This record gives sequence, structure tokens and C-alpha cells, in this order.
Amino acid sequence: MRLSRRRLALAAIFVLSAMPVVAAPVAARDSVRAEHDRIVAHWTPARLKAAVPRDFVKVGTAFKPAAKPPKPPGGGGTVTGASWTGGGKILRASGKVYFEMDSGAYVCSGAVANDGRSGYSLILTAAHCAYDEADGGFATNWMFIPEFDSAPTFTCSQTRYGCWTASALVVHSGFADAGGFNTEATKHDFAFAVVPSGGKTNAQLDATVGSFPISYTSMNAGTTVYAFGYPAAGKYKGKDLTYCAGPISNDPLNGNATWGLACRMTGGSSGGPWLAPFTTATGDGTLHGLNSYGYSGISNMYGPKFNSDTQAVFNAANGATSSDIIVP
Repeated sequence: MRLSRRRLALAAIFVLSAMPVVAAPVAARDSVRAEHDRIVAHWTPARLKAAVPRDFVKVGTAFKPAAKPPKPPGGGGTVTGASWTGGGKILRASGKVYFEMDSGAYVCSGAVANDGRSGYSLILTAAHCAYDEADGGFATNWMFIPEFDSAPTFTCSQTRYGCWTASALVVHSGFADAGGFNTEATKHDFAFAVVPSGGKTNAQLDATVGSFPISYTSMNAGTTVYAFGYPAAGKYKGKDLTYCAGPISNDPLNGNATWGLACRMTGGSSGGPWLAPFTTATGDGTLHGLNSYGYSGISNMYGPKFNSDTQAVFNAANGATSSDIIVP
């Protein structure tokens, strides 16, 4: 982390003049709101419609973006990609993520995580929906639309809760320095977006839609997980909150470093939350993973195992004022 530079910058402000101490909070709020308005205005309906899924599927020995979605499985006793009709917190506090890299505009999924910071909220998503060293570094014009399912429109003012923009993105060095989307990157494919108050009413996101606690203790194989997202490839159109549910298992093709779940969600679902335990009656649960990647020809979804590295990224994001790569 580049904390030393930030501390020096803060010290310089106080040495130069005492007067900005009073004006700075107001100016900072105005600046944050102006940036929010700029990003929302940037995402015209045409840009939102043109955004493409940013998901990775392993074909042969390499992960490739925008690969052909795997074929649906034939039964198996688990939910592998159905419309979520239960409402509750998961409908409100999960949503679609829009952002841009040098190569273009993309769409993923995400969910609001519990935090203790006034005036800000944190959104959990996949790291590949926030950072790519070879594609410009940190994503720009990062925006979240909660409960997209209820009003699937490409105009922010017409969505259920409006659009919320990120002032900072935080990822782990294990992902940022992996040299591409590979086995090392999959183990650290989690990120947190720092979201100031905004939306339709300039309110705080988590106070508006709710948020989920997050666990950093690894699950056991066989644990039942509910995975959610907004798949937008294949038969899915990106307008419906979709879920998979079933027991998880280690991914033997990835050195057992990540979890797998029978699931046929496609591109656009990356970053969507895995909850365990999960209560269907209320749509509430604990964040315990996320949609990360798949394999061509295998109808499973895979995701990282949350651990102390995930917690380190969360802790940094909980006080971040600018985007950062965390090196524990």
C-alpha cells in the first residue's frame, strides 16, 4: 500500500494552511457528488446496452474472456440456473455492475457487504470486474445498479433505487500481479468497491437496500451454497436475478485452490455473491464466495475461497479514499 505518500500529502495540507480544514469537508462532498453525476451521465442507455459480459472460461490450458458458455447439465437434483422469485434482501442488495477498461464497456454482478463506515458502502465483486493490468489497470466509470430485476431499464432514474458509483476500487496483489487470469489470479479474484452516498436520494447504499455479513473462514466441501447473479449470455438476457443452489466441491483442475458449484449461469454473473448459510424466506445470508470462472464444456461455476487475504482487502477498502492494491 502507498500509505506513506498519503500521510505526507495530508501533512502538507495542514502545514500550508489551517483554513482548508473548515472548507475541505464541503468541497470534498461536492467533488464526490460531481464525480457521481459525471459517471451516471456517462452511462447513457446506449452505453449500458452495449456493455458485454466480462467473464472467463478455461479452454484447454488457458483462461479466455467471452468464451462460449457451457452447455446446460441434464438434471442432478440441484438448482443450476433459475429465476429468483423469492424477493427479500438478496433482490435488493445485489445488482448489476457496469465499468470500462481500455478495451471497452463491461457488465458483471455484485452485492453490498456490511461495513462500519459512515457515508460510504462497500460492494463485493470479482477482481476481474475491477482491475486488469494489461487492460488499463483499475476500471473506470464503475457503477452499481441494485435490484435491477424489479425495473430492468437502462435509464438510471427509472431503476428501483437509482445508480451508485464507486470512488475507489481495492484488489489483492495476488490478483493484480498474477500476470493475467490464471490459477494464482483465481485464488484472489475478489474486490471491494467503495461507494459514497448517492442513488436517487443521495442516501447511503447499505442503509437503503441492506447489506450482508461476510465470512473469511473457509467452508467445507459439501456445504450448500446459494449463488446469485445477472447472467447475460446464451439464453439469459441480463435482466433477471438468477440463482444456483447446491453443495460445493474443490476444483481438482485448479489444484483444489477454489470451490466449484453445479451452475449454468453465463457471462455477466461474475462477481455475483455466494451465500452460506442462506435463508430463502428472507433472502438473507452470509457472503462466503462469488462467481469467478468456468470451464468450457463443464456446467459448473467456480470461485475463490475467502480467507485472511479477502479480509485484508475488505479492511483496506473500509477506509480507502482512492483505489489501491493490497500487499499483506
